[in-house]
Amino acid sequence: MGNNLVGNHIRKLRFDHDEMTQQQLADKVGVTRQTIVALEKGNYSPSLELAFRIARAFNLPIESIFYYEEDHKK
Repeated sequence: MGNNLVGNHIRKLRFDHDEMTQQQLADKVGVTRQTIVALEKGNYSPSLELAFRIARAFNLPIESIFYYEEDHKK
C-alpha cells in the first residue's frame, strides 16, 4: 500500500492574491506562520476546519486549494 498525500496550491494562491504573505494568511485563518510553512511544504495536512478556513480566506471551494494524491511507490 502506498503513502497518501494531501497536496495544496496555497503558495500559488497567496501570490495570486496580491502576494499575500504567509503571516497574513496565518492571521486570517488563526494559525501560526509555521503552520502555513508546513502546509506549503507538504509536511502537514490540515484539519477539515482549517481547510475550510483557508478556502474561505481565498473565497474558493476546498477542492480548488487541496487535492488528494495516492503515491504508488513501494
